[in-house]
Amino acid sequence: MIKILKTPEFENICPHFVGAAIEARVTNSATNSQLWEEIEKCCQQLRADFTTESIKHRSGIAATRQAYKAAGKDPSRYRPACEQLARRILQGKELYAVNTLVDLGNLVSLRSGYATAALDADKIEGEKLTLSLGTAGEPYEGIGRGVLNIENLPVYRDSLGGIATPTSDNIRTAISLETRRMLLLINGYDGNQEAVEAAAQNTIELLQRHCAAESSYFLY
Repeated sequence: MIKILKTPEFENICPHFVGAAIEARVTNSATNSQLWEEIEKCCQQLRADFTTESIKHRSGIAATRQAYKAAGKDPSRYRPACEQLARRILQGKELYAVNTLVDLGNLVSLRSGYATAALDADKIEGEKLTLSLGTAGEPYEGIGRGVLNIENLPVYRDSLGGIATPTSDNIRTAISLETRRMLLLINGYDGNQEAVEAAAQNTIELLQRHCAAESSYFLY
């Protein structure tokens, strides 16, 4: 399995962080109708539990926003993806269906309140990822975001550079229908190991149910 190392720079800003990495052999597909039913039920529950104002106080979202502030990044301008997704639902908008693996990652994020990164593991260069902070002028193209200023954003890097932030994953390691090996990262900035593990177990169950995937995970 790939190794994930947290730098001292990152740990100084986010001392309570707990992450989970799920690796799976997969066969991706177009949007899965059964998975989409689960997503719709989750959206209904989210609307019952939160408003666009209260969602930012959800534990995982609040802690991610606080980590941004501690690093010197505006969490309202560079809104974490977990908050972006939830706010879209709470504003009465529909989620975009992408493909089974991406939709599954979005469901995990909506259920848990944690930012997730869904990556094509075969596009990752090297055998480890480093979790640190972005630097000024560092090149990064976010999925659906274009060129993104990741200075002071938490960022996972492989041997070529940044591939994932809580705001947006990099297009270089994006999931496609041809993806055969997936790495899904769950970012627990609130340090709640039990909740992060529950989200990881939920991910494994979803992958088995909707992708017939064999998965394993570790905490970091």
